[in-house]
Amino acid sequence: MSRKRHRLVPETFGLKRRRERGPVEEHPLRGESGSARAAVAELVQLFPRGLFEDALPPIALRSQVYSLVPDRTVADRQLFFLYLEKNSPILANKISLLKSVQSVAEHLMLTPFFSLPSLWRQKELQEQGEIKIIQLGFDLDAHGIIFTEDYRTRVLKACDGRSYAAAVQKFLASVLPACGDLSFQQDQMTQTFGFRDPEITQLVNAGVLTVRDAGSWWLAVPGAGRFIKYFVKGRQAVLGMVRKAKYRELLLSELLGRRAPAAVRLGLAYHVHDLIGAQLVDCVSTTSGTLLRLPET
Repeated sequence: MSRKRHRLVPETFGLKRRRERGPVEEHPLRGESGSARAAVAELVQLFPRGLFEDALPPIALRSQVYSLVPDRTVADRQLFFLYLEKNSPILANKISLLKSVQSVAEHLMLTPFFSLPSLWRQKELQEQGEIKIIQLGFDLDAHGIIFTEDYRTRVLKACDGRSYAAAVQKFLASVLPACGDLSFQQDQMTQTFGFRDPEITQLVNAGVLTVRDAGSWWLAVPGAGRFIKYFVKGRQAVLGMVRKAKYRELLLSELLGRRAPAAVRLGLAYHVHDLIGAQLVDCVSTTSGTLLRLPET
């Protein structure tokens, strides 16, 4: 009898939330180093750049990282420090830093392990992160992970020659290096960073910001809507492949060896990492290899 696991999946995918399960079996896709940084680097290599004409920065999902770093506390902790470390100064004072730490912790659902004093001992958090984390929108738990330099390069390319190019360049030069938040407030944008309302509208039109609610915006990636559409359809399609198999289970090697359905535009391996990390399938070790099985409903 398979043990149950809590899964990061909305009800719209037709699956009910389940209780947390214990350790899972090893599988071939799992990384050996246990490093979130190495996991993200490996996952972005699976991102089909050509599908988007190299206009999007390679995106990995937090759920995919869990497929390679199974200890979620460790994975979140490492992603947290990747978010805050390296490159240029992150914030001007400790008050702003505290707000940033609380904001990131809130969205990443970090454990109480991260007390402010311990964070200050970790190089005092004076530097910007190597990665950016964005809310993908189809699920509150769906976070995309992008290397900061990739984000900056693709955004500059996307806005080149456009009417909103000056506003985007101002955002990349002033807000991105100085603010570690996943979302931004009206007073923060206008008073702290000196953006006028028309400039904020230009950032929304450029796809750098998306509306969260009245007076606040999520950090976004221009053109990410097509990626999200492909991702949601692909996830459903790969789940369907397992669901249609005998006993609702399929060997991982057999699944990866099959021809991908037309709806799977991002590649089977890309989606399998998500299914495993999001706990939409159970991994069972057998003499024939790793078996992917749909949890009992």
